[in-house]
Amino acid sequence: MVNSKKHKKKKSDRLQSNRRLAENRAARYQYEIFETIETGIVLLGTEVKSIREGKANLKDGFCQIKNGELYLHNVHISQNKHSGNFFNHDPLRIKKLLAHRKEINRLKIQLEKKGLTIVPISIYLKGSFIKINIGIGKGKKLYDKRQSEKEKQTQKESKAAMKRYIN
Repeated sequence: MVNSKKHKKKKSDRLQSNRRLAENRAARYQYEIFETIETGIVLLGTEVKSIREGKANLKDGFCQIKNGELYLHNVHISQNKHSGNFFNHDPLRIKKLLAHRKEINRLKIQLEKKGLTIVPISIYLKGSFIKINIGIGKGKKLYDKRQSEKEKQTQKESKAAMKRYIN
């Protein structure tokens, strides 16, 4: 007799299938992020292997819209050490991002009007697909950075005080 119950995924399998592979922490510090969008990314096989190993660097990355398509520039994905030089990719190759036409048009209008920029925030797995989270933001001035640092510090101190008070 065959068991008719469907097999549930274990919690560890679900966490493994939705994990963050690379993050751009500097983006949140240098830019005031107004909106984030989840997009797909066109990758080569060796790039997929390298990203799954955590060999991606988003720090200097930015996005541009050319001919109605969204492209990711200056993101370094290390070469895969298990494949030969002939099959490997260029680490700083320009990658195409997959987004809906309406989203791209909306981004283009915002970039032209307000002087904003598009920066990559994180790369993560969603099921078996690699997705990239991009943010629309405006560069912070030095005094804005100081202000946000001060706010973080006061929040940290208040949490510590609450913890001491509760215990």
